[in-house]
Amino acid sequence: MAKFWNQKVLLARAETVYGTDPAPTGAQNAILAQQVRLAPMEGQDVPRELELPEFGADATIPADLHQKLSFRVELAASGFAGTAPAWGPLIRACGCAQTIANGASVTYNPITDASESVTFHFFYDGIRHRLRGARGTFKLVLEASGIPYLDFEFLGLFEPATDVVNPSPALQGFREPLVATMANTPLFTIDGTALVLRNLTFDAAVKVEPRFLVGVGAESVMITGRSAKIDLRIEAVSVAVFNPAARAQSAQRLPIVLQHGTAAGGKITLNAPLAQMMRPGGIEQQQNVAEWPLSFTPRRNIGNDQWTLVLT
Repeated sequence: MAKFWNQKVLLARAETVYGTDPAPTGAQNAILAQQVRLAPMEGQDVPRELELPEFGADATIPADLHQKLSFRVELAASGFAGTAPAWGPLIRACGCAQTIANGASVTYNPITDASESVTFHFFYDGIRHRLRGARGTFKLVLEASGIPYLDFEFLGLFEPATDVVNPSPALQGFREPLVATMANTPLFTIDGTALVLRNLTFDAAVKVEPRFLVGVGAESVMITGRSAKIDLRIEAVSVAVFNPAARAQSAQRLPIVLQHGTAAGGKITLNAPLAQMMRPGGIEQQQNVAEWPLSFTPRRNIGNDQWTLVLT
């Protein structure tokens, strides 16, 4: 009997013990996702290199098996200041800390040690794939007249799929997003200068690697580094107002601030206090208006402070 791909349910729950399934449920841990993609058996095929008397393909044995799961989540806050969004466990499993100020804010920032992990249960039409010990990376993507989103990619430990009835997902924790417009995205500045933005991609660029050794607990997915990057495109302005080449030539570190949302409980602000200006790309145009593609590398000051994502 055919299995229908559009009958999908995705569950995710933070692990207390690495690699131990915390049993996510449809009622508490469902994820409202887009463009779900699953590679259920990543790894390598180890050749046996047998010496045989005839021609033929070499025998292999699969090894280092793991799974890759990627999807998008619409970028929207919880609607209540100081309440974490439903996608909070996902970004925490991307090498981020979550700090809650009751009734005021939720802040995410990168960390180096004690990275959390998550277990996913992914269902399509009665088939379940479970990814334990998953860690990943993400991109925040915002484009004028579009819905901003978080684009996640996770690696998790391998296990075979099983036949399990799809659970019923409760998705009320995911708020309806706002399209990026002048009204809905009221603040974008570089070094305090307000500029006209076409699009912005913040890439957390977390380095995630499967590690397979021998011994108890020797198989895991690890976060081994990160190198965040911001790519954006703005309307060209007078160089007296903002001069990209001069800023890049002197490797200036500039604060970048982007706020999306205006109502209490719905504001999301990306801050990169010391974003190093990189050499600008070629000048582009849209509707015969000159536009500049710019790139920045968020740099540290005293630790894991390259960037923050603050929900208020």
